[in-house]
Amino acid sequence: MSDDKKLPTRAENFSDWYNELVLRSELADYSPVRGCMVIRPHGYGVWERMQRALDDMFKATGHVNAYFPLFIPESFLSKEAEHVEGFAPECAVVTHGGGKLLEERLVVRPTSETIIYSMFAKWVQSYRDLPLLYNQWANVVRWEMRTRLFLRTMEFLWQEGHTAHVTHDEAEHETRKMLGVYRTFMEAYMAMPVITGLKTDSEKFAGALRTYSCEAMMQDNKALQAGTSHNLGQNFAKAFDLKFQTEQGTEAFAWNTSWGVSTRMVGGLVMTHGDDAGLRLTPKLTPIQVVIVPIYKTDDERAATIEAAKRISDELGSFTRPDHERIRVHVDERVGIKPGAKYYHWELRGIPLRLEIGPRDLAAASGMLVRRDTREKRPIAWDALRAELPIVLQQIQDDMLAAARARMEAHTIRERISYDRFKEIMAGDGAFVYAGWNGDPAVEARVKEETKATIRCIPDAEFRSQVAPTTCMVTGEPAKFEVLWARSY
Repeated sequence: MSDDKKLPTRAENFSDWYNELVLRSELADYSPVRGCMVIRPHGYGVWERMQRALDDMFKATGHVNAYFPLFIPESFLSKEAEHVEGFAPECAVVTHGGGKLLEERLVVRPTSETIIYSMFAKWVQSYRDLPLLYNQWANVVRWEMRTRLFLRTMEFLWQEGHTAHVTHDEAEHETRKMLGVYRTFMEAYMAMPVITGLKTDSEKFAGALRTYSCEAMMQDNKALQAGTSHNLGQNFAKAFDLKFQTEQGTEAFAWNTSWGVSTRMVGGLVMTHGDDAGLRLTPKLTPIQVVIVPIYKTDDERAATIEAAKRISDELGSFTRPDHERIRVHVDERVGIKPGAKYYHWELRGIPLRLEIGPRDLAAASGMLVRRDTREKRPIAWDALRAELPIVLQQIQDDMLAAARARMEAHTIRERISYDRFKEIMAGDGAFVYAGWNGDPAVEARVKEETKATIRCIPDAEFRSQVAPTTCMVTGEPAKFEVLWARSY
């Protein structure tokens, strides 16, 4: 797709802006297979950075990586009734292999609870074998009818954690801990503030005792469920005979958890920070932190500016210097392309910093540093780069989080409003609305039918209003919960 066509603006059509930006910035492209995507190197570079950070965080909390099969016997899904009911419509099923009809059909992994807990049952005999703290990086397939790049595709990449514990309280602690890990990652790496809380029964994971989620606001005021953590109780343990001998010599079923985030986070990154000029990637997740653009007119100037750019790149990106932070640098050496076109190219792709070096800069041993997030320009001496760039990159990271948090607060409604006013808001620009709810699933279903808004979560204590609502926004009856309403992806 050509870069010379202007992007749609977010105000004109947020959906078209998003789709066009993902394609034009070379994050991903459509696959020949309907509903699937090809993740291009720029997009996969972002996912790699996400993987690396999360994997370190998982291992720091005691988890280990493993891998389980892509194919699951169909009978496994039917062992947990609520689970199969929730996933059956989305399953892709293999009926033939090697030119023959299979004796038992195989489901292409929509999620791995069944196959993993069947294996846990083989490996666990005693309380001494617990806890099991596993994670796998994998792909999954869910037969989605309406797809959108990164946000909802038939095949996507993710990680799924699966654990087994002696007690309910241990499992609950694990569930909440991993939700906290996700929140830390989303805010510290993605600069994407989230609201954490409990899902209602109608929104929880199929087969779970409780589901907790991270809810983020996108720039069109819709919510993105960015990650979930599930206390599965003993449902799967009972279905797959995952039991152990207790310290007292009795027999008990294990308590399980599962938790996951996926490549939909890349979409969340785009919709949280992108602007009408393109992506704005966070310094911690971008594949390239600084792009150096040599500026020249003659061959001699070209040779000199590129030589200087490469020398700076080698110095900033060296693995061999223990006294400074390594910075991910790229030198744009392309010929036949004007500097302005190069600026546009890298702005579209969201690179946080650009360093321009021209013939005059060579004599002064300096360059022009440009921030992608604010467009601020300032001269900087080459010998100051090593010390100043890490500071500037961290400032960009912090400023992006602050801007996203301020925007979310500006579009959050905590004062008590009528249901009629709520419907007007959801039919218009949308918002995060905190309101009382009587706990009735029929009321929840009614609001979804009438406004397309859902209860994103029952917020954790730190996110609740200082004065709790006393009545249900819809019925006027006494409120059992304060909930967060929004339209969502």
